[in-house]
Amino acid sequence: MPHYRISQAAALLGVSDDTVRRWVDSGRLAATSSGGPSLVDGSELAALAQQIAVAPDLGDTVAESARNRMTGLVTRVVKDTVMAQVDLQCGPFRIVSLMSAEAATELGLEPGVLAVASVKSTHVVVEVPGGIG
Repeated sequence: MPHYRISQAAALLGVSDDTVRRWVDSGRLAATSSGGPSLVDGSELAALAQQIAVAPDLGDTVAESARNRMTGLVTRVVKDTVMAQVDLQCGPFRIVSLMSAEAATELGLEPGVLAVASVKSTHVVVEVPGGIG
């Protein structure tokens, strides 16, 4: 299961490091420390991301890009023998991707994993960045 440092958790949730530390201190978010930096469990972070997600009122769209990339946490993976549904919480936005079960397995997608959703038209491509977690 992936774990994230306080600063990484804060960046993914769109809050300050101090806010995450206060949530840990108050018991809202669990963190572990074994002599090093405090680490937050990825699946707990994903659950909190879903809980605090509120879509902002952005007003009317004036222009938009065809290249949309959103970093977030996998919150749910449902697989059968052929297909998988992967839910991501990208800040206040929930992104759902349908892909082959083989691709989801190869990417190691499970709740708490950091992933990037690239959206173009009706297709969502999920990437897993290296070096984090």
